[in-house]
Amino acid sequence: MMTETAITLENVHKYYGKVHALRGLNLEVHAGEIFGFLGPNGAGKTTTIRCMLDLIRPNQGRIKILGVDPQKHPQEVKQKVGYLPGDLRIDGDFTARSFLKHVRKLRKNKRNWEDLLTLGERIGVSFDQRIEHLSQGNRQKVGFLQSFVSEPPLMMLDEPTLGLDPLIQQEVLNIIREEANKGTTIFFSSHILSEVQKIADRVGIIRKGVLVEIAETDELLNRAINQATVQFSEAVDESQFNQLPNIKILRINDDHQLFTLEVSGEMDGLIKTLAKFPVRDLAIHRPSLEQVFLKYYKEAEED
Repeated sequence: MMTETAITLENVHKYYGKVHALRGLNLEVHAGEIFGFLGPNGAGKTTTIRCMLDLIRPNQGRIKILGVDPQKHPQEVKQKVGYLPGDLRIDGDFTARSFLKHVRKLRKNKRNWEDLLTLGERIGVSFDQRIEHLSQGNRQKVGFLQSFVSEPPLMMLDEPTLGLDPLIQQEVLNIIREEANKGTTIFFSSHILSEVQKIADRVGIIRKGVLVEIAETDELLNRAINQATVQFSEAVDESQFNQLPNIKILRINDDHQLFTLEVSGEMDGLIKTLAKFPVRDLAIHRPSLEQVFLKYYKEAEED
């Protein structure tokens, strides 16, 4: 039976010699959610996943995966997790078909073979070519598919769309969402923020081994600074907007009819003020997750 918390990290530290790769990570991932783990290369994303699967061991801290300590019961954890490594390497003289059948023999709770073939067809897996002859993108498809060989309660996907063309990327995201709709917990790392914004329920932002933010994706975007462009039918006195605590005037045209405003937080105060004037047009420009992400990284650099 799945626990309410699928992943728990408490004060996790990892050193590589003098390099402090993870600096006291504390994280809870809820059962059934899609959790996007964001950060550039070298931020600690892959190290975190490897610690969670006991592929490497932290120097300090506690980890629970589906209520199980991976250091005490590594095989139990590995059987419960569908895993796509970020540096997938497949040795041996395998085709995609023979490799997937090989992996199926090693896994419990096997997914129906026909269902697996259908998933592979959706992302364009070349089943009968030798894997060593495949391009990076086509090897990535095979790696993604092997993480679905069983029907695990938890999937850990390290950069699942790496090297894929945009149409296949979208199909991969569709498959991840479908799996989550069945109740599977998805933990996936990425540096492609647009894909995280599309499907993640919550987001964790990691920088140099430190989690600088954890929030629901929508909440993170709502917290960000929006930009509003307002076209009035007549000249308007800007003092009405200077009085609002969360409004900053960026630009006003010469006739005082076109305003560009920066809005932090709720839009309620702006909307109520605009209702006093004849508004011809209003456009709200919401920030992307990438802009939010860059904001957090900039603030972290300044601290």
